[in-house]
Amino acid sequence: MQKKKITNSELLRDTIVAGMQENKAKNITILDLRDIVGSVCDFFVICSGDSSTQVDGISSSIQRLTRKELQEKPWHVEGKYGSEWILIDYVDVVAHVFYRELREHYDLEDLWADAKITSIPDLH
Repeated sequence: MQKKKITNSELLRDTIVAGMQENKAKNITILDLRDIVGSVCDFFVICSGDSSTQVDGISSSIQRLTRKELQEKPWHVEGKYGSEWILIDYVDVVAHVFYRELREHYDLEDLWADAKITSIPDLH
């Protein structure tokens, strides 16, 4: 049986998930957008934090791990100063780190309901 080759965007996606888990992110969800015509990237990786401090910490953990493991730096980061919704754009993969209540308000999973959605179990 031939082993499926993992793509760069899949490796980046998995590293972002690991960075989220490193800082106890909750409700990690992957939206696979590759089969959606006109999608902006391959994956959204979404998670929640319980405080602005945790949201900021998760964001830092993602950036630290992707730089260490893959030598990847984000193309763009938004929301760092409010720490309620931090968007980390790696072009092919976009990480969304939400303060819990704000995530419920924007409901990206519903906006991108055509995506293949994978929920990652919380580690704690």
